[in-house]
Amino acid sequence: MARSSFPIAALALFIGVIAVFPTIAQSIGVCYGMLGNNLPQPSDVVNLYKQKGIKAMRIYGPDGNTLNALKGANIDLVLDVLNSDLSNFASNPSAAASWVQKNVQAYSGVSFKYIAVGNEVSGGDVSNILPAMKNIYNALSSAGLRNSIKVSTSVAFSVIGTSYPPSAGAFSSDASYMTSIVQFLSQTGAPLLANVYPYFSYTGNPSSISLDYALFTSPGTVVTDGSNHYQNLFDAMVDVLYSAMEKVGGSNVGIVISESGWPSAGGTAASMSNAQTYNQNLINHVGKGTPKRSTPLETYIFAMFNENQKPAGIEQNWGLFYPNQQPVYSINFS
Repeated sequence: MARSSFPIAALALFIGVIAVFPTIAQSIGVCYGMLGNNLPQPSDVVNLYKQKGIKAMRIYGPDGNTLNALKGANIDLVLDVLNSDLSNFASNPSAAASWVQKNVQAYSGVSFKYIAVGNEVSGGDVSNILPAMKNIYNALSSAGLRNSIKVSTSVAFSVIGTSYPPSAGAFSSDASYMTSIVQFLSQTGAPLLANVYPYFSYTGNPSSISLDYALFTSPGTVVTDGSNHYQNLFDAMVDVLYSAMEKVGGSNVGIVISESGWPSAGGTAASMSNAQTYNQNLINHVGKGTPKRSTPLETYIFAMFNENQKPAGIEQNWGLFYPNQQPVYSINFS
């Protein structure tokens, strides 16, 4: 998770048009972070996913206990390749193949859906993303799994350089590496995994972005971009990403929201009420797609638990549940 900004001019203009959309089924998952010393056993976590009707999970690296618990659970899985492994996998196809064999092929009965080759990779490691993706993809192909498991990478919104209006969305000059990644996704039929946080955009620019716009509670259109009308910041940010991909040959590439959420304590606008409002509205909204694309958005909420080994403040307060498995606030996943 990384802070990201979304500079917007003219957000003070509210147009009193309330958008009405049909209800469309959506796919909602939850990210299962493990940076806590008081978290439930993985088998209990998987049972909690089942009890709450959460149909998909993301984990941030291979964990044998979790993978064993997921066998036969019918829970779709996003499995991350650790950023620290990218250099080795980029230069060593056999290392990538060994990883696939050890962490994917060895767990028949687990519903692997995506391999996220790195999460919010930055610095010199960005040059390793695409070659590592290719080697993981080739390893899955050799195992006969390329049609059932898609290979992507998870990016922060900070890869964006131009963000207003949404149709002008473009990758930053520092993220020129995204061009070849997007083209590879286009060739392989995989989506881009994107971490999208209206929370950080709002708290980084509260004088220009209203809390209602960030929480999906604006009474009407806030931003008009040609024929598209934006009533919430989440849609605008996703459409910026779509526009950026279109500009580099990725008009056919979809987006999976690999993280989004709102903290319940520890910082500006971080409250149980705001977190509940954002996450419930997110769940209710993503099946409708965005003004640019009506395709339902597969979305993973960050995160399952409050994690006490993260830095103090908001970082410890993204969870939907306490470590004792009691809800931080009420959420309906259906």
